[in-house]
Amino acid sequence: MTQPAVPVPVQRSNDGGDGPAPQDREHGAGGSGLRRATAIAAVGVPVGLLWWVLAPSGLNALSGDPALRNGSNLETWLPRDLVLAGLFLLAGCIAGALASGTKHQEPSSRDVVLAVAAGAAGALLAWGTGVLCGLWWGTEDASTNASIAFSLRSYAVLAIWPAAIAVSIFAGRLFAAPRKPSSGEPAA
Repeated sequence: MTQPAVPVPVQRSNDGGDGPAPQDREHGAGGSGLRRATAIAAVGVPVGLLWWVLAPSGLNALSGDPALRNGSNLETWLPRDLVLAGLFLLAGCIAGALASGTKHQEPSSRDVVLAVAAGAAGALLAWGTGVLCGLWWGTEDASTNASIAFSLRSYAVLAIWPAAIAVSIFAGRLFAAPRKPSSGEPAA
């Protein structure tokens, strides 16, 4: 077996074993932060489909009330946006918890920015998927008023997913167990 031409930095752990250098753990061999961000954004498609299935003026599986199935009913507009807001909050909290790292490894600022940007992309994908489902499978004629069609009335809802990711990462790091200083670091 041959030795690598470039020496690989090795970090000694407290137990005496060799481990990968911090920069190798942080970004991984294939850029785990980028893969994680892609997965977060890709979740927008099933979230958008779920929004159309659950929300009023979509399939309305959540309430089942036939009066809320019609998009021309003004009472469906707020619940339709709230269903998407709830789905975004759930997806953002889960994604933020996954992106917040582990007890031994904090996320880099690059990973946090990627996760929040992926949440914004996922929100846009979810919105577009829900609108597309409404166009394909909806029965509403939106020629009289565009709000009758399955869509989003309050665009501020799109900020919930990335905001939930940021808050989840912040809370995860805030309430994480404090790291023990290594032998070279001063105790706080």
